[in-house]
Parts: sequence; C-alpha cells; structure tokens
Amino acid sequence: MARAGLRPDGTPLVGKTEAPAQGGSFRSAMAEALQDASRNQLEAQRLQREVALDNPTVSLEETMVAMQKAQLGFQATVQVRNRLVSAYTEIMNMQV
Repeated sequence: MARAGLRPDGTPLVGKTEAPAQGGSFRSAMAEALQDASRNQLEAQRLQREVALDNPTVSLEETMVAMQKAQLGFQATVQVRNRLVSAYTEIMNMQV
C-alpha cells in the first residue's frame, strides 16, 4: 500500500501528479477563527454563570480552563488583527 505523497515504488509525487492543496481562503479561515473565539467566550461566560449559581454539574476547574481558552483565543485574534493593520499600513505607505 502506498503512503500519502509517495508513488507505489516509493518515489515522491512531484509536479502535475500532486493534488492541489485543499483549503479555503484567508477570509474564511479568519471568519472561522473569530467564530471559534466568540464561541469560547460564550461558553466560558455560561460556565461562570453556572458556577455562580452553584450548579453541582459544573466544576470550577472546567470553568477556569474554559476561561483561559477564551482568553488565549481573544489574545491570538487581537494579535492577528494587529499584524493585519500593520501590513495594511506598510502597503499603503509604499511608494509607487
């Protein structure tokens, strides 16, 4: 059985025999990342509310992990935004 990226004789696939890279546009990837960050924040808020209401099925550890996950997602989103703004500014300042 041939492994991915190799022909049956073991030589690597190169040129026209390779399948095109699968994936969406940057726009769709960014939109998905923003939605994930939003979902993580909403989940963390829900868990915080449940802990505050003393729901026995929600653990404090689970809530803290969700909060950290939401915070990291938000920070990553802000960093990407900052890089995009920086790149845009740099492109706009280029001389033609």
